[in-house]
Amino acid sequence: MKKALSLISKIHEKGNRFIVERLKENGIEGLVPSHGDILVLLYKYEKLTMKDIADKIHRTKPTVTVLADKLEKLGYVERRKSLDDNRITYITLTEKGRQFRPLFDNISKDLTKLLYKNLTQEEAQIIDKLLEKMI
Repeated sequence: MKKALSLISKIHEKGNRFIVERLKENGIEGLVPSHGDILVLLYKYEKLTMKDIADKIHRTKPTVTVLADKLEKLGYVERRKSLDDNRITYITLTEKGRQFRPLFDNISKDLTKLLYKNLTQEEAQIIDKLLEKMI
């Protein structure tokens, strides 16, 4: 029973190394795997508040702010004030962020293949269900 967290940690480490290597191979600097949580949400929803992002990725708002600040500095996202309520700021993708999506999707697809390569489809589904239950 105590082995699960150690194995999950090793899988996480392996995945992060793979992402960093692939980004480097493609000349992408400054991005880290944790930025992917925000990018995947923006690819799906287009614009979100910091609170929305924090809630969806189960991180604190200050952590999300640091990640979003870095993505903004690198030119992948921008902040936009709500037209309806000036107190609300949305995070949206820039053109650079949208152009990054094909590479992002490709790396994600290749990472999934790597992680599941020794599993049958049924085993992969079971693992996914069990990990979901753990969250």
